[in-house]
Amino acid sequence: MPGKLVCRAALVISWSVTSTLVPKTSIHLYTSNSAMSQNQLQQPNSPFIPFSPNPLSSPSTPSTTAPLSVTQKPANLASSNLRYASSRKSIYDRHLNRTQRSELSKASFAFLFGEMIQYAQKRVSGVQDLEKKLNIQGYAIGQRLLELLLFREGRSAKRETRVLGILQFVAQTLYRHLFGKPADGLEKSRDNEDEYMLIDHDPAVSSYISVPKEMSHLNCAAFVAGIIEAVLDGSLFPSRVTAHSVPTEQHPQKTVFLIKFEETVLEREAVLG
Repeated sequence: MPGKLVCRAALVISWSVTSTLVPKTSIHLYTSNSAMSQNQLQQPNSPFIPFSPNPLSSPSTPSTTAPLSVTQKPANLASSNLRYASSRKSIYDRHLNRTQRSELSKASFAFLFGEMIQYAQKRVSGVQDLEKKLNIQGYAIGQRLLELLLFREGRSAKRETRVLGILQFVAQTLYRHLFGKPADGLEKSRDNEDEYMLIDHDPAVSSYISVPKEMSHLNCAAFVAGIIEAVLDGSLFPSRVTAHSVPTEQHPQKTVFLIKFEETVLEREAVLG
């Protein structure tokens, strides 16, 4: 029959009986080499190109590709380097009190925070813009941290309505949760009624940061200032928090967080007083 492609295919099914008399099936597909030249596979007027699993091999050379077998199984996931929980649950399924007393390596935090500073530095044009960028990053964390702390306090949690109460919460509870110790000092400004100062002699965020001379006014504690500002805003004490370096001979990394409340906070304080 001229003009037609003659192809013979055979399907071989082999059965092997095991000790439990369970059949094992393997299917192999092969094509005879007769009448399978390249001229016959590709007709001059045909727009289709025949598929070949190994295009580099010649038609006369038998393919070294392993035959398709039904008994093949997917790779075992347990042999990979990825870690899978035995219960197939993510970190979001854990109870929030499970990691209440867990601690993080200071070196790991310093490495991650250094990468955050480099990421923000490439996207700003000055020191003030960099501090603002760090403040925004800390603000996002402070919003979630306030909710977490109130949840862990449970029924004993109370809503602070006085300025001194919320400042004690920041200096004691918040600071102890972040850095494992309370703040080193809390003072009120003598000149302005709406300003308070939270003092940290050795901020953890500045321990492994080397500031160049052209950026001597940079204070990376602006990240912590953003966290404090978010906690105060979430507690209905709107304010503006900034970080200022006040080095001394005894504490060269001393930082003062200047907290400036809005007028509405002072008006409410006067009514409650």
